Amino acid sequence: MRIRHKPWARPEIAASPFCMDDPKALKGHWRKQYAKPDQPFYLELGCGKGGWVSQAASSRPQNNYLALDIKSEMLGMAKRKTGAAFAAVGREPDNIRLAIVNIEKISDILAPEDGVDRIYINFCNPWPKASHKKRRLTHPRQLVQYQAILHGELHFKTDDDDLFFESLEYFKESGWTILYQTTNLHADEPEDNIRTEHEQMFSEEGKTIKFLIAVPPQAE
Repeated sequence: MRIRHKPWARPEIAASPFCMDDPKALKGHWRKQYAKPDQPFYLELGCGKGGWVSQAASSRPQNNYLALDIKSEMLGMAKRKTGAAFAAVGREPDNIRLAIVNIEKISDILAPEDGVDRIYINFCNPWPKASHKKRRLTHPRQLVQYQAILHGELHFKTDDDDLFFESLEYFKESGWTILYQTTNLHADEPEDNIRTEHEQMFSEEGKTIKFLIAVPPQAE
């Protein structure tokens, strides 16, 4: 999917106090970027327009959130959506940070000492072509990077059957333990599930939402 260029995005990101200009420089020091650095540190990979993280961070002040996306256009929209979500609840966005990052190189910006407590991957690009599957955010070459920084669980949601079932194999091959899995999350939806626009749209189209929770070897 091509994303229309948004000339306002980069200037707004640069001017925002919760958008990080140089994420590589913060490697090993992410917790210090939050008002309450000792809170659980949650990471969303591929935040898109910010539909999930804006709701999560504004409604759950007890956690700190870092959301990453490779495209400035997406992060610009996430920045606006986050600002609106926090304004709606009358809070400053002190528990959320956004950054433009190529997630394939996540180890360039996060270190084990950052201590990520949970990773969220919500409706990422399924990369269906065989030649592109290494770019999937659940591919083993990504999982080995997450394993180095994650102290807790990884939560993964998708509407794509092939991506989900092939990801189950990726986790197993990489030594991860799958704690929970379902091919129809909304059949018995957890109270704390946050539905994004895409999730609602897919559900209305009759697609079931697949979901799993997994932990890396050292977190078992």
